[in-house]
Amino acid sequence: MGNNVCQSCGMPLSKDAKGGGTNADGSRSTKYCSLCYEDGKFHQPDFTLEEMQEFCIEQLHKKGMPRFMGWLFTRGLPRLERWKTA
Repeated sequence: MGNNVCQSCGMPLSKDAKGGGTNADGSRSTKYCSLCYEDGKFHQPDFTLEEMQEFCIEQLHKKGMPRFMGWLFTRGLPRLERWKTA
């Protein structure tokens, strides 16, 4: 997963309706999407990697993706910047 995806959930930043999350100074984040990051803070700051994977699977399922495909999609999360130290 390259730099053009959210470094928390893996969503392509080009798919973010808001164009990315926001930093504490109000500028647009080039690292995190608006679903994960706003005003310089994570929406779910206490999530473990496993909780984020389950959350992503559920959100993708709500959008019509089979759970198995969501599971496959979330296998790459451990390589994202937010989770590398997790």
